[in-house]
Amino acid sequence: MEEERENGTELTEETASGSVEDTEKKDPDEYEKVCFMCRRPESKAGKMIELPGNIHICTDCMQKSFDTMQNSNINYNDLIKNMPPNISMIDLSSLNHQVPPRQQLKKRKEEKKAPKKEFTMKDVPPPHRIKEQLDEYVIGQEQAKKIMAVAVYNHYKRILSPAVEGIEIEKSNMLMIGPTGSGKTYMVQTLAKLLNVPLAITDATSLTEAGYIGDDIESVVSKLLAAADNDVERAEHGIIFIDEIDKIAKKKNTNQRDVSGEAVQQGMLKLLEGSEIEVPVGANSKNAMVPLTTVNTKNILFICGGAFPELPDIIKERLNKTSSIGFQADLKDKYDQDRDILMKATVDDLRNFGMIPEFLGRLPIIFSLESLTEDMLVQILREPKNAILKQYKRLLELDEVKLTFEDDALRAIARKALEKDTGARALRAIIEEFMLDIMYEIPKDDSIGEVVITREYIEHTGGPRILMRGQEIPMLETQA
Repeated sequence: MEEERENGTELTEETASGSVEDTEKKDPDEYEKVCFMCRRPESKAGKMIELPGNIHICTDCMQKSFDTMQNSNINYNDLIKNMPPNISMIDLSSLNHQVPPRQQLKKRKEEKKAPKKEFTMKDVPPPHRIKEQLDEYVIGQEQAKKIMAVAVYNHYKRILSPAVEGIEIEKSNMLMIGPTGSGKTYMVQTLAKLLNVPLAITDATSLTEAGYIGDDIESVVSKLLAAADNDVERAEHGIIFIDEIDKIAKKKNTNQRDVSGEAVQQGMLKLLEGSEIEVPVGANSKNAMVPLTTVNTKNILFICGGAFPELPDIIKERLNKTSSIGFQADLKDKYDQDRDILMKATVDDLRNFGMIPEFLGRLPIIFSLESLTEDMLVQILREPKNAILKQYKRLLELDEVKLTFEDDALRAIARKALEKDTGARALRAIIEEFMLDIMYEIPKDDSIGEVVITREYIEHTGGPRILMRGQEIPMLETQA
């Protein structure tokens, strides 16, 4: 027993010594640097500042240290002069700043990036090709897709074609008006993906006038620069989509400074028209530790979008002004049931809503999206390349089960979505609700071959039809 213990002890010591040797043999370049103060790795804290004694400090902690020294009332020059000769400054190298081996993080292997390719007019398809590609992903909105395709094509012709003396083509910035869930953001995302240009999406709700709490207007461009991997030239050919633009409308009947409304619109004027601005690299706010670079917004395409919830009332008021006593008078409730009332919006209506004329003047292309109908919602469910039904069919295919939707079931889903009045966003929520039990129960039974979603199941009056491998079984009862 004693021999075995001795051998066991020897083995343990050998193993321990071996592990020590292994840790000593580790290549330091394979592991991330860790901040001496906040203990965050390089992947979270960003580039580190290296000090003597193999000490690393992130820029945030270094900035906080400088701020603390600056804000304190201590006079460091007097402190050093009055310091006794036998007292020295703290030796940081004597502190235990090493990270234990078990806490070290390995660096992620970076994928080899393809060589940079110059963006030319050959990379921009003609308008009819752009619309054809949008048709594969976006259902309906024919007029909106046509307008967007032409505007984008003209924009890149303007910046990529040689200039002619005396003729300067203006920017074709766009303003999209459409009810919630009609596909504004999705259209812009699809467009940027098709053109392979960087895209930055931001909400106007977070923007405030410079000097106030919130994001500065210039932070919009810093997001685009980050999307372009800090490549200024590529960022200057990108697209910025500002959503919820209706939220920065001029506030009515207020005596306070409108820092998140009219002031933001005024601040965005130079951005939309084109100007050189200084943008922080790798951060949203400027400070002493963040490098700045200059980005020219002259060639950046700006697309603004918003639901403009109170705009239909303004349009109806304008249209109803034609109502008067006589045989040609219109009924005052004529437009109350018009679902596409936003298609009749004009620049004057937007001014009455609270958008300033200078802002609208820098968005020359204004168009509206249609409200989604029941037929359009059914098409959205099954026709796009990335349709929701195709996603669920693929999920069940991985369990070797076929998923089928009856036409009546799709109609029932579309009707439920219309009731929620949140556009295409409601479809996902409805499908998630009735697919939950199916996705939970199916993996339990390997003999199930097909699931048929029926109208009764959607309307909670019956269940789905389950087909076993080679035979059919009665419909399942819905759970209360």
